[in-house]
Amino acid sequence: MAAKLPALNLVAQPGQRRATLELAREIERRGFAGISVSSQFSNMAQCLALAFATERIPFATAIAPINAQTADEFAQMAAYLHEVSEGRFQFGIGVAHPPTHARMGVTPGRPLADIRDFVAKLKSVEGIGALPPIVLAALRRRMVALAAEIAEGVIFANAALSHMSRSLDAIPAATRADPRFFIGNRIRTCICDDETEAKAILRRTVTNYALMPYYRNYWKEAGYVEEMKAIEHAVAAGQAADISRYLPDRWLADCTLFGPPAKIRDGVEAWRAAGIRTPVLVPLSADGNQTTALRQVFNAFE
Repeated sequence: MAAKLPALNLVAQPGQRRATLELAREIERRGFAGISVSSQFSNMAQCLALAFATERIPFATAIAPINAQTADEFAQMAAYLHEVSEGRFQFGIGVAHPPTHARMGVTPGRPLADIRDFVAKLKSVEGIGALPPIVLAALRRRMVALAAEIAEGVIFANAALSHMSRSLDAIPAATRADPRFFIGNRIRTCICDDETEAKAILRRTVTNYALMPYYRNYWKEAGYVEEMKAIEHAVAAGQAADISRYLPDRWLADCTLFGPPAKIRDGVEAWRAAGIRTPVLVPLSADGNQTTALRQVFNAFE
């Protein structure tokens, strides 16, 4: 078993919200490092429930899109969560991606400037009590460097293991060595003895990310230039259905975890060795059921 358990992603899906709280309590009982709540279905609301449903485990938004509401409202809620959870809440924020902007009906500006402005506004709100640690979603080096400058941590998602040392070089050595500075990565994970099946599940899941220019630019930076150019040509030709064929096994092995339990545990340790202090597993299963996927993770780390 890994010396220290990873954190786990948990989504409160409609109709399953109360059941999700019981899963959160089990994640806590089993000693996992934290609970990460992705942005579907109001992760701030889910984090409020986690503050009262759990007692010891840290939990975080990963991420709260900064354009979802005003900085003042976010500050009020974040301070409330920080206080009632007795310091267990991390406020993970990010600029999000075009599909999210379209859903919210917002027109973003430049990511670095938008994040810097949002954090400044957040910290300027007075009379609300202390704010929680702020963690920036980042992939490329300038956003990583900004996290080290204005925040208390950085959270990657779908990052490349082979590129992580270069990404983390953007953080000053003293900050990187500070255990209070959070360094995490959200890793799509499929535990399955049949690796062919696991890879197919992951390809279906990550295809949407390959449609997003920000991710493609990052993966080009990480060495997957030809693969990303092929995807861009497919999209331009109206052949988006072919995208998964341009995500080779080499890429999957670099950016996701798949296979039997022992391989997953070894993969978590490889991410730690690369500088990710808190690997965050985003479990996937063949039946698409979050509970099934989490049970597979529980069994793998018993």
